[in-house]
This record gives sequence, C-alpha cells and structure tokens, in this order.
Amino acid sequence: MKKIKTILFSVLALAFVAGCSNSGEDAGSTEESTNAELVNESGFPIVKEPIELTFFTGKSEPNSNNFEETYVWSTYEDMTDIKVDFQLNAFDGLSERRNLVLTSGDYPDAFYSARLSSSDLATYGEQGILIPLDDMIEEFAPNFHAALEKHPDMRKGLTMPDGHIYSFPSYYTPDFLPMLIGVPLWINDEWLEEVSMDRPTTTDEFYEFLKAVKDNPNLADGEAIPFSGTNITEIRGQLQGAWGFGTRGVGHKFIDVDPGTDDLRFFRTEDKYKEFLEYLHKLYSEELIDHEVYTHDGSQLLAKGAAGQLGAVITSNPQTLMNQDTFSGGEALEGPHGDKLYSHIKPPLVHVGAFAITDKNEHPEATLRWMDYFFSEEGARFYFMGEEGTTYVENDDGTLDFTELITDNPDGLTQDQALADYITWLGGSYPGYVQQHYFKGSEAYPNSIENGELAEPDAVEEVWNGFNYTREEQQFRDSMGSDLETFINETEDAFITGRKSFDDWDDYVAQVESLGLEEYMSIQREAYTRYQDVVE
Repeated sequence: MKKIKTILFSVLALAFVAGCSNSGEDAGSTEESTNAELVNESGFPIVKEPIELTFFTGKSEPNSNNFEETYVWSTYEDMTDIKVDFQLNAFDGLSERRNLVLTSGDYPDAFYSARLSSSDLATYGEQGILIPLDDMIEEFAPNFHAALEKHPDMRKGLTMPDGHIYSFPSYYTPDFLPMLIGVPLWINDEWLEEVSMDRPTTTDEFYEFLKAVKDNPNLADGEAIPFSGTNITEIRGQLQGAWGFGTRGVGHKFIDVDPGTDDLRFFRTEDKYKEFLEYLHKLYSEELIDHEVYTHDGSQLLAKGAAGQLGAVITSNPQTLMNQDTFSGGEALEGPHGDKLYSHIKPPLVHVGAFAITDKNEHPEATLRWMDYFFSEEGARFYFMGEEGTTYVENDDGTLDFTELITDNPDGLTQDQALADYITWLGGSYPGYVQQHYFKGSEAYPNSIENGELAEPDAVEEVWNGFNYTREEQQFRDSMGSDLETFINETEDAFITGRKSFDDWDDYVAQVESLGLEEYMSIQREAYTRYQDVVE
C-alpha cells in the first residue's frame, strides 16, 4: 500500500509539474537570456551591476546554519557582485522537500547541492523547468568545459537521453583512487600480531583471521567483533571482486561486463555469485560478521571502533573517524577461483545533479560563471581550503596544509567544527571538481593514500558512471525494475542470514526471471549504448 501511494503521488506530481511548467516546446532551447550583456567576459566582478539569486540548498549537519556568513560565500559575494540567498534544507528528507518545491511551481533560480538524480534532470529538463547548458558552457563556463574535455566519462554521465546537459556535478578526478574507493577494508594490525598471523591476501586467509579473532578471549575483553561495516551493501561491494564481479565498479550493483565475453552481464543470478553469497553466509552464521550490520547506523559503527572492538572494518578511515591508528588497508583479496579484483570503486561522477539552473533564473549566464569558478584551480583551492594564512598554508613544495586552527583547534573544536565558519563542503554532495592536492578529507590521509597504492594494481580499469534513462525506461525502473531489485536484495539477505536455504537457489533464479529480467536487461543495453555513443 505504501508503494502504491508513492507511485500515485509521483504520477500526480509529474502531472502537476507538466501543468505548471512550459508546454515542452521550449525544452532543449539554449538561447541566451536578454541579460547576457550584464556579464563581464572574464575576471571579477562577474556582473557589471549587482544581482541577487536564490538557491535551494542541501545542507549536512556539520555545516553552518547561515551559508551567507561563512568566509567562502561572504568573500565570494564581494568578489562577484552576486548576492546568493541559500535556502537551506537538511539532507535528511531532502528529496521530498525538493520535489514539493518543484511541483509547486514556486521554485528558485537554481538548485545547489540538492542531489538531483538523472531521472530528475531528464524529466524536469524535458519539461523546461531546468534549462540546458550546452550552448553556454564553452563561453560562460570555460573551466567546466575544460574538465569535460579532459574527462569524457563526465560528459557521458551528464548527457541526458535528449542529448543535453542540465547540471554541474560533484566529480572526483579518477587519479585520486582513495577518494573513489571511499570505504576500504581495514584490518587491525595489532590483532594480527596478537593472533600470530600475517595480513590475509585471500578470502580463505581472511576467514581464518576473523575466526582467530572470535576465538581469542584476550581481544577487547572478550567483546571483539571480527568484521563490521555500516551495512551489508558495503560488505558485498568490497568482497565481490574476489569472485570476479563488479568489473565496472560499484555504481552499478546488478550489471557489469563479463570479462570472458565483453558482453553486458546481469551477475546477481550467476552460479559463481551464489558461491560468493555462501561465503558471506559462512561468515555470518559463524558470527564473524557483526550481526548488527543490518540494524546499526554509521554513528553506532564508529562507537564500536572507538571502543577498540573491531578486527576488520569497512569505513573511510579508522584513524580520523574512530581515533584508531592500529589499522591499515591493503590490496584486493584473491578468491577461490583466482579472481583478484578491487571492485569497490565509486563512479567519479558522484552526484550528477549537484547544481542546476531553472527557467525562473533571469541571469543564467552570470550564474554559470558564478559556478564555473569553482572548477578552476584557484576557485577549488578557495572552496576546499578556505582563507590562506588562516585556515591553510602553501608549503615550499607547493602542497597545501590546514593550519593548527583547523587541525589542533585551541578551543577544542573538531576539524569539521573548526572549518564550518569558513567553508560549506562538509558532508559532500557539493558541485565541484575534487583533486588530491587541495582536498584534505580523511581520504587524503597518508594511510588512505597507501591503501590506494596497494589497491591500484587490481583496481577496476573502467569505472562506469550512472546511465541515464528515457522517461519510458525510467517508468519501468521505478515500478517493475524497482520491485525486481528489491526482491533480489531482500532474498540475498535471507540467504546470507540463513533465513532461506541455498537449496532454493534455482527457484529463486526462476523467480527473478519471471519478474521482468528480460525487459530490465533490454533497457540497460539501450542505456549503455547511449552512454557509449555520447559524442565528446
């Protein structure tokens, strides 16, 4: 009943938007506004006379409750002569509030850090609510244009089925591997020494380590948890490469490319994938995987780590998040068939719709220039590092470091708390171009860099961004496709936890096929073909 209500709401919302928006005849038009002459060709200020803009803005908990007063935005207003009113909306429940704003017809000049999905971009772009940026990018967003030229995969991921680009993304440069890994597998080196074992390099050795942790009463006063993560999805994504799955990264959780045939593959019903689930079931049934992995949240996991209870964990960095410096990351584990693939690599295009401009905006060219600055080297340093001499310094070798005001705050503030008065990228989802030399999050710590170097030889060579679907394709994905994926995830959980016997595997595969797998894969092939055919 809940799903039926959700579908009905979505249908009514789309119908309402269609009535409130343009008829569609103008969708795809990239003509410049009559206010283009107000925009200076280069440098600052961006405009010849001050203007004001309003942005619907997603906000994470660590960030300031008043963006306009932070260093980055108050300074940028003075630089540009563009005043932005950031209408802040917490990330929790963001999509519901964003959709209500869009369907009301009373939406702002732009959506900033608002997590618009590719479906949102395609739908509201087609209706003319979001404007296409194609013909304006080269002239008014030269830094973004250069990034598109340098990274063809970015263009592929941003191009909607109608051939237009409607957004700026949150993009992680592909050569910053620790950032794309995000949440590696970390192992407690002190506990390895305690159980007299070398670092595991295979899935069998990993099992033996976890078993030794469980059987050792001296670890964590008998409260040791051999292996944990925020959720089972992260555990699956981290270990599936040992069976050869996830050959295009974790952005696509049901399909990849079969290395033997180079064909698109739905791998979740493969017999070899069954073996992988049996391995996870063995870990779970022997209490080597934290049974609370299905119920706890991120903060509860961090508390377990901070209490020194974990032998192995999937998280971004135990040192920065749990104050534990006894963990190290490592190379991919080798599976029973000789597969050794580091598959837990996120798409570089992390948020396809991090920033988009609406048809209410009377200054789209100026807004493009406003956003484009942060895709430049100078702008990115300003955005991520804050104020030179106050929050960061440039070393003699050109590297950047936060000052002690941030890293060892005299008032006892954490790094995030100390940064909150200066920047607003905390919590992610921001539009921007992330590169290692000016991003100083936990993924840039020395232990994360070392982990990336160990993972690189076995890392996925080609990582797919998300595919973009036509309205008809998305309708199937939101209905039968969603039911299919939910059924698979729920049944896999039942296999892993033992609530369902693997004797039922063949019946399960038949059920998956009966739920529309053939049409599901037909749509994926069409979307994949469009993705590959995007003209650079």
